[in-house]
Amino acid sequence: MALRNLIFTAAAALFAAKAGAVDNGLAITPQMGWDNWNALGCDVSEDLLLQTAELIVDYGLKDLGYHYVVLDDCWSKGRNASNNNSLIADSSKFPNGMAAVADRLHELGLGFGMYSDAGKYTCGGYAGSLGYETVDANTFASWGVDYLKYDNCYNMGQAGNQQISEARYAKMANALNATGRPILYSLCNWGEDYPWNWGSTIANSWRISGDVYDNWDTYDSRCPCTGADAWNCGLPGFHCSILNIANKASFIVSKAQPGAWNDLDMLEVGNGAMTDAEYVAHFSLWAAVKSPLIMGNDIRTIAPADLSILSNAAVIAVNQDPSGSSAGRRWLYGINGSDPFVGPSIQLWSGSLKSTTGGTYSDMVVLLINGADETDPKAQRKQVKMSWEVRDLWANRMSTDEAAAIIAASTATGNVTTGYNATEVGTGRYNVTATSYAAGLAANDTLLLGNVTTTVQPSGTVTATVDPHGAAMFRLRAVPTAAVKKRDEL
Repeated sequence: MALRNLIFTAAAALFAAKAGAVDNGLAITPQMGWDNWNALGCDVSEDLLLQTAELIVDYGLKDLGYHYVVLDDCWSKGRNASNNNSLIADSSKFPNGMAAVADRLHELGLGFGMYSDAGKYTCGGYAGSLGYETVDANTFASWGVDYLKYDNCYNMGQAGNQQISEARYAKMANALNATGRPILYSLCNWGEDYPWNWGSTIANSWRISGDVYDNWDTYDSRCPCTGADAWNCGLPGFHCSILNIANKASFIVSKAQPGAWNDLDMLEVGNGAMTDAEYVAHFSLWAAVKSPLIMGNDIRTIAPADLSILSNAAVIAVNQDPSGSSAGRRWLYGINGSDPFVGPSIQLWSGSLKSTTGGTYSDMVVLLINGADETDPKAQRKQVKMSWEVRDLWANRMSTDEAAAIIAASTATGNVTTGYNATEVGTGRYNVTATSYAAGLAANDTLLLGNVTTTVQPSGTVTATVDPHGAAMFRLRAVPTAAVKKRDEL
């Protein structure tokens, strides 16, 4: 799709970080990692976690910031009545115990994530933590857990307003803090009772919607709330498409801040039901909105094209930007007069980023999403008041050949017998283990800035070619002039 004569307007205010975020020193930028649920559900084991962790290292994903390996539901075998009713790991799935898993992940330089539920049972029907918050927090800390995903099934009716839900989730927050171990706290209550209003005081992230599934925009009655009031969703449901969740996120982006983030749910990149263009748009949008980037595919069978999407450091750098400012949706319109909340739409999202020019003007991220099936829908015109250097953040996407070579060379796949790290291959690999995103951006590392495509003059235009169900993503760097007084654009 050619988006012709697109002129950006001065419209965006900075989202200032607010006081009151949970004070545990974690998730200063959105957390990154992997979780087994989307691809594998209850099919969990010690071998799965450790094999995946080794691949995360071998494929260079750890060195891009994917830190937490999160074990989801179905890992336990009840409680031990003779040991303070503490949770028991299923020894057939985890023969060496959870502490041994944590030790191995820590040896690899990764964090260990665990799952439980603020209910009598987990969503899979296993023992939940409601009423056992202190016992379970102490157990997790003793195992060396670094991250807790805390679900909402079987909550015994302890929901229905913000005060009730906050009190239930605060019990685990207090118990985790009391252990003295830094444990990232990720609420998963599906957006019930508006967690963006209270989650930041107790948690590092909160889910804003029902569960995502591997679909771009298909309406599913199991995931209601699609219109202009989608944020006010009394029944979050599940089977929520990418654009359904994006719409819900668009109304609450100002609620995110360093240490406390809107969680749009795990990534579906690599699970096979969407096109490459849809996965690019999905990854771009999650990054721009500052959602946690938690991979949800089976890393053991990853396709080269999907590895190349997940490895785009220039896009990840937007997600990990030190400013902590979430992009917001500036406009959307339906194709051929259709309702943009129901039918295909064209959308523009933008937000401020930390300046990479050393001046007083913020960089900007601009994300154009073509939700249409057509290749050339009508574009909307917007004006700019100053000059911008336009940098394409997908121009340097890793080739599938390079991604295939990285996969083939991994020691964890058994193809070679010598040590290997993907950051040693090619010129397009960024290593956050050596240089943080903040430091790389401050140093104007070209791997994080994308390719310059043009410079937009005042009242100028930008032309972008966007695939159907795809996205174009740009970093704009200000080119100040003496005549310009206004600092915020787009």
